[in-house]
Amino acid sequence: MEERGMGTSQGLEPELVSIPASPRGASTPEAVTPTGQRSRGGEGEPVSAKSGTASPRFLSPSMSSALGTPMKRVLVNLRGYLEEVGHLTKLNPQDAWLPITESRHGNAHYAAFHNLNAGIGFQALLLPVAFAFLGWSWGIIALTVAYFWQLYTLWILVKLHEALPGRRYNRYVELAQAAFGERFGVWLALFPTIYLSAGTAAALILIGGETLKLFFQIVCGSLCSSNPLSTVEWYLVFTFLCIVLSQLPNLNSIAGLSLIGALTAITYTCMAWLLSVGQERPPSVSYQPLSYPSLGAAAYSVSNALGIIAYAFRGHNLALEIQATMPSTFKHPAHVPMWRGAKVAYLLIAMCFFPIAIGGFWAYGNLMPAGGILNALYAFHSRDIPRGLLATTFLLVVFHCLTSFQIYSMPVFDSFEAGYTSRTNRPCSIWVRSGFRVFYGLISFFVGVALPFLSSLAGLLGGLSLPVTFAYPCFMWISMKQPPRFSFDWYLNWSLGIIGMAFSLAFSVGGVWSMVNSGIQLKFFKPN
Repeated sequence: MEERGMGTSQGLEPELVSIPASPRGASTPEAVTPTGQRSRGGEGEPVSAKSGTASPRFLSPSMSSALGTPMKRVLVNLRGYLEEVGHLTKLNPQDAWLPITESRHGNAHYAAFHNLNAGIGFQALLLPVAFAFLGWSWGIIALTVAYFWQLYTLWILVKLHEALPGRRYNRYVELAQAAFGERFGVWLALFPTIYLSAGTAAALILIGGETLKLFFQIVCGSLCSSNPLSTVEWYLVFTFLCIVLSQLPNLNSIAGLSLIGALTAITYTCMAWLLSVGQERPPSVSYQPLSYPSLGAAAYSVSNALGIIAYAFRGHNLALEIQATMPSTFKHPAHVPMWRGAKVAYLLIAMCFFPIAIGGFWAYGNLMPAGGILNALYAFHSRDIPRGLLATTFLLVVFHCLTSFQIYSMPVFDSFEAGYTSRTNRPCSIWVRSGFRVFYGLISFFVGVALPFLSSLAGLLGGLSLPVTFAYPCFMWISMKQPPRFSFDWYLNWSLGIIGMAFSLAFSVGGVWSMVNSGIQLKFFKPN
């Protein structure tokens, strides 16, 4: 991939920004900023990293004429040297048109907001379901191992974002191509990342629609029983709200939504386990793992439970995209604020996941419904908890599902617009962009209502997307960093990568078995 340096007008410390080259056959004679301003992007006119417009201050024609030939040669040689050692990276004008890299003003706070919003969510509500299959000891061990494993692979992705001098890998698929090859990398990474984003979006529509329906039933009471909306109609209402919010243009523009999503997720997960633990436990509660008639059925169920835990830690498919929204210089690389924000985010994630898994299983044991802890809370304590408090919990779930839909859909929006801009060599108009997002929202709605969900689908999603979080980063590290053969680093990453791929196959089989065994579409809530 061709690389090209870029200077700035403030000192000799240029900003390190990388954008992938345009697709084959596409020419980019001029740079177009997100605001619609156009600037010529010739070879002698670099593009500013922050604004996307041409910067004439470094070797501009006026400066070139004012300076003598020796001084001009010195500056040219200096820029060439900086390009060679990787202080500068090429800017591809097409990336200034795409949602992921349209704005590069992110910081550690934005990284924390986005990672929290992507990392906490409805999947945490299913962790007590996994404990019902695994029991106390194996449940805690599996959750602990998964937490530290995914934290290590997240660190790998943050470091590999700028693994090569003068190059930033702004998307997960780009890093996979660099590590595994152009074609093989796309084949390995594109399906699980898109599947994870699309599957999560469909799941959020089901969760959000069901929760919104229950919220109105609690608030309205008998007033809503005369002519209530059906469940599918509530799904459609929630999809419409998602489509409206999805009109925000880029990843940085939804930082406020991510903050709201992070706060609501932390609040409702804490409320769910506190309300469950604070109530009297059901009289027949038991903590023995669920028994099955055959060894094969037990193995499939355990695999599905481990898949639920793996799915709880999805979100690594967004790590590179989040880091791509940050400016980067040689002195202040982007991995520093990204890792600072990620550490804060995953500390809070641990403070949510472990209490809800342990507290939820303590409160309900193997009586935990397939829909998770909120289903159990409503089924066992809907008459014991004040309606206002219960309704608030469900409303927080709705808010978080709305915001989480935005960040998980952003890579799909980026793919749609990348295909459009590569063919037309111009940015998407507001109508084209809106059309893509309306289309994606409706497709997610139709997929969601056509598929079973919750513990069954969560296990399958966890199995299919597990390599993105637990396996691929380890292989990427070996390919790009090339640790010494038979060193600890070499053994560690090979072992984690191979074990991760084996778990992916086992969890996927367990998820399929659980879906087939259920026989019917699972419901998130079943009001009395």
